[in-house]
Amino acid sequence: MSSIKHVHARRIWDSRGRPTVEVDVITESGALGRGIAPAGASRGTREALERRDGGTRFGGLDVMQAVRGIEVEIAPALLGLDVTEQEKIDTLLIALDGTADKSRLGGNALIATSLAVLHAAAADAQLPLWRYLAKDAVVQLPLPQIQIFGGGAHADRRVDIQDFMVIATGARSFAQAMEMTAEVYRHAGLLMKQRGSSQGIADEGGWWPAFAHNEEALDVLVMSIEAAGFVPGQDVSIALDIAASEFGHGGRYTLGLEKKELDSDSLIEKLLKWLDKYPIVSIEDPVAEDDRKGMIAFTKAVAGRVQIVGDDYLVTNAKLVREAAQQKACNAVLIKPNQAGTITETYAAFKAAQQAGYATIVSARSGETEDVAIVHLATGWNAGQLKVGSFARSERMAKWNEGIRVETTKPHPNGFCWQALQRG
Repeated sequence: MSSIKHVHARRIWDSRGRPTVEVDVITESGALGRGIAPAGASRGTREALERRDGGTRFGGLDVMQAVRGIEVEIAPALLGLDVTEQEKIDTLLIALDGTADKSRLGGNALIATSLAVLHAAAADAQLPLWRYLAKDAVVQLPLPQIQIFGGGAHADRRVDIQDFMVIATGARSFAQAMEMTAEVYRHAGLLMKQRGSSQGIADEGGWWPAFAHNEEALDVLVMSIEAAGFVPGQDVSIALDIAASEFGHGGRYTLGLEKKELDSDSLIEKLLKWLDKYPIVSIEDPVAEDDRKGMIAFTKAVAGRVQIVGDDYLVTNAKLVREAAQQKACNAVLIKPNQAGTITETYAAFKAAQQAGYATIVSARSGETEDVAIVHLATGWNAGQLKVGSFARSERMAKWNEGIRVETTKPHPNGFCWQALQRG
């Protein structure tokens, strides 16, 4: 047993220059664990709520109340506890907050603390985090989903679809997936410059596009794959995050770029046409989180053909995953620790997905930091897939580079999860 000796919280800054919470946990042996809370731009209504200060300072986004809550309430309660008892500690954190949505102390305070405890336990065991999580299990490096064009809430809604991503389906190692993506990203930038359709870089590092319609982004993405010397759908495929909750509610969807309003059936019909025309292998949140009938209908229409990922629809919640499985909605789950609020709840959603036969994708948020924990979660839990953002900006590249380090230094090479896509 190694007990917790110190817990310290501070305010730091995320990739958008906004305040966030960082927590250090130090054990009696001197092991240090550090956790940082990310923040999303598009968020499901049922995910854990951050605690922000409000008012005018930093647009109301300061986190000093969350930091104080850790120092005054959480830290004293954790002192002396066994750092390896993650579930016990997370249960205590949830009880201390006392709300269903973690709004009193804040989901940002809880996830930063929970991650810090996990890191401290791994450091105390003198193990890399992925190995501490895997224990003796054989695990693989995850297949990356990498944004090339950012839209939706990540790019001032210049295009309606939030993420236009690539998956190096022809790669046979994590490092090779990085090489292939680097070329696609580079050629996408060159093509956009030639067409005069680039407006800079979006929140997650993808190109910020000035396209006339959503389908143009898909056309240019296919052109980028080909320009990089790859065969679309064979070497490199497309993944989309529709993030439909951002432009739809009550079964009605407003496409601002195309100045159209669609019902659920019409949106599904549009997506089915895209599947016929483009090498798309994964679609995330194809309909809004309140459109249960639409999600079930879409899943029925395309299951066995494409991966259907629940993000806002499932918010890393084990109960919602089990309900979706019973309803035959989705076949894959996006796993975001800060949606759940603690590592224990995150893992519960992950296990519920596995039990349902769903694929799992560990994911970053649009407001990120230098923390690379999600790479270790995806590897140690053998999740199969990892979504970080684009192939630019240091908070993204820190994670992709960490994957390369894990692949080249782990003592028992177990391969790369290139067959991770769930289309059942």
